[in-house]
Amino acid sequence: MEDEVDRLVAAWRTERPDLDTEPLHVLSRVSRLARHLDRARRAAFTAHDMESWEFDVLTALRRAGPPYELSPGRLLRATLVTSGTMTNRIDRLETAGLVRRSPDPLDKRGVLVRLTDAGRTRVDAAFDDLVERERDLLGSLTPDDRRTLAGLLRSLLVPFDADPTG
Repeated sequence: MEDEVDRLVAAWRTERPDLDTEPLHVLSRVSRLARHLDRARRAAFTAHDMESWEFDVLTALRRAGPPYELSPGRLLRATLVTSGTMTNRIDRLETAGLVRRSPDPLDKRGVLVRLTDAGRTRVDAAFDDLVERERDLLGSLTPDDRRTLAGLLRSLLVPFDADPTG
C-alpha cells in the first residue's frame, strides 16, 4: 500500500539521487500525522468551547490530583509559557469560573491555583472527547502495533525531553 509520503520520497529520489532521503519515510509521516492530530485536538476543544491553552492549564491542574491545585510556577513548568502569559491565562480562566486563586498556606507571598468543579467537569469532557478522537486516529493499528509505535517514538523523544533547551 503506497501513501503520499512514498510518492514524495520517490520524486526526491528521482530529482536528488545523491541525497539519502530515508529520514523522510519516518519524519514526513510524523509531520503529516501531527497535522491530523492538531485537527482532532482543535475539534475536541471547539466542541467544548475551549482553546488549546485553556486545555493545557486545566489538564495540568487535573493531573495534579486532589485538590487539583498548583502554584503558578508549577503551571509555568507544566505548560512552558512565560510568567506574564501564565498570569493572563489564570486571570481569564478565573473570570470564566474554571479556576480560583487562594493564598498559599506555606508561602505568605504565594498563591495556589485550583480547578473549580466547573473547570473539572469541562476539562474532563474535553479530555474524554480528545481521547476518543485520538483512538480513531490510531484505529488501523493493533494494540501490539500501538505499543511498538509508542516505544519507538519514545526512543526518539527522550533525548529532546532530557534537553532543558528543548
